[in-house]
Amino acid sequence: MKVSYVTEPGGPEVLQTREVPDPVPGAGQVRVRVRAAGVQPFDLAVREGWRPSYATGELPSIPGNEFAGVIDSVGDGVTGWRPGEEVLGFGLLGCYAEYVVVGADQIVRKPPSMPWEVAGGFTAGAQTAEIAWEEVGPGPGDVVLIHAAAGNVGGFAVQLARLRGARVIGTSRSDHHDYLRGLGAEPVDYRSDLVGRVRGLAPDGVDVVLDGAGREALAATLELAKDLTRTRTIYAHEEGPKVGVATLSGTRSAERLGHLAELYGKGEITSLIRSTYPLDRAADAHRELETGHGRGKIVITVG
Repeated sequence: MKVSYVTEPGGPEVLQTREVPDPVPGAGQVRVRVRAAGVQPFDLAVREGWRPSYATGELPSIPGNEFAGVIDSVGDGVTGWRPGEEVLGFGLLGCYAEYVVVGADQIVRKPPSMPWEVAGGFTAGAQTAEIAWEEVGPGPGDVVLIHAAAGNVGGFAVQLARLRGARVIGTSRSDHHDYLRGLGAEPVDYRSDLVGRVRGLAPDGVDVVLDGAGREALAATLELAKDLTRTRTIYAHEEGPKVGVATLSGTRSAERLGHLAELYGKGEITSLIRSTYPLDRAADAHRELETGHGRGKIVITVG
């Protein structure tokens, strides 16, 4: 199969198309013919040589933690799944490829209304936002502040907080403000007097914060949040906990992903695709993500 392979730690240029043996599903696993795979900041860090502390054993040099495609074969003991079913799911790397093998408990059925590009890039952003809200519980009467609200995680976070009945303030550049209004957020430009602009909308401060930007956003969180136990950062992994802003502790699950996919299928949430690249241009997808400040999701299409 063709894959996008990290030849050595480095910049986007180290991502090259290669052929490797097709993977074979073991007991309890399925093999999926990939149609699309999402691109995440996690992938950029892996390309540069970082490895997550929770990983065990030798990791593949193929990035990608989310995918969508068609089940190609199933391993021993797999029930409830059969070849030909359209699915989306998650794994630990290996998704920039024509085939991926994952546990049968890491996939859910793709809603018929969900395009392949959306499905391939759905898992990470939607689950990250939902995990954050499971931990801090925004609801009716709460004012929620989301830093980097126009990004992929931020866009899902806005919609899911609104579904819970919360009022949402979202930070972004001014050219993304119409997009945020369409999602149900009150937009704020973060580039000057961020704290003052938010206080203009919420004079008494905010109840819940999700930080997807770090730097000045983290400092603003400390000034604006009423209760730091209801704040989370997905960016400032080292700095945040030092000042009382925790990182996420939840893990991905098929049950949660199935619920989110169902919300999409009902039209209750949506997902914006920023751009798509074929597998042999994965390096260009990484270059675009590294520019920052874009809205929506970057996706690699396969086949």
